[in-house]
Amino acid sequence: MTTRKIVITGAAGLVGQNLLPRLKSRNLGELVAIDKHPQNTAILRSLHPGLRVLEADLAEPGAWQQELEGCTHLMIGHAQIGGLFSADYVRNNVTATERLLEAALRFQVPYAVNISSSVVNSMAVDDYTETKKAQEALIAASGIRQVVLRPTLMFGWFDRKHVGWLARFMQRVPVFPVPGDGRFLRQPLYAGDFADIITSSIEHETSGAYNITGMERIDYIDLIRLLKQATGARARIVKIPYRVFWMLLKINALRDKNPPFTARQLEALVTPDVFEVIDWPGIFSVRSTPLKEAFYATFRDPVYSGVTLEF
Repeated sequence: MTTRKIVITGAAGLVGQNLLPRLKSRNLGELVAIDKHPQNTAILRSLHPGLRVLEADLAEPGAWQQELEGCTHLMIGHAQIGGLFSADYVRNNVTATERLLEAALRFQVPYAVNISSSVVNSMAVDDYTETKKAQEALIAASGIRQVVLRPTLMFGWFDRKHVGWLARFMQRVPVFPVPGDGRFLRQPLYAGDFADIITSSIEHETSGAYNITGMERIDYIDLIRLLKQATGARARIVKIPYRVFWMLLKINALRDKNPPFTARQLEALVTPDVFEVIDWPGIFSVRSTPLKEAFYATFRDPVYSGVTLEF
């Protein structure tokens, strides 16, 4: 009988929602899920009756801190991944992490999975990149034995921001715009594979830092074409000049204070990054799902593909 107590932060987001079904199926121990988003936390509760779920803001002291008592494995998955205001990134990526680590050290948590991001190795300079760098450094400096996982752009069930938002947008409009020629190299990572990597890390208490990149490279426009195929959308894909696309996003931000895609994210999209590809299937003993298969699993699953998280 296992004695693990696994605490997952950011549990109602993309990574957490993909991870929890896998942890439950492996019966790895007691699970505690923490997230501050009311609607998404409610979705998590509805999908997993009986799971201990706490709605809490990690940037504020509270009863959630007591959940770190007896915690053997801490999965640090909370993050601000989009938005217009620098203060939100600092609060949710830095301040919340400082509060979490205070509790983790007080209760002597022995092991953590540090969910960082490939952007820490990126040439992009933006609020997300800078605060994710700070978050990774804070956790590394804590002295807690840990594995650092740096995923690239992810897609999968419950993706409310990137590919998931693009899929929903494509299904609503007759014309789908692509900036410039669309030849921006992407290395998307299937969230299901990443969840398997986290599960393996918890089981084996893997240590070290790993850049977790999608095994297949694809240009953005070809990714969009695959997305259209997987979703069955009828939108016509049309290329528009980059500056026009950028201006449209800036105008949209004037009326939408929490836009799913911003001009800053467009700038990051076209940044010519090529990320290291390591043998993570061999290192973590997991399968790398082929990109086309992963897209179909994401958008045609009879249960999870119909679940949409809130921004």
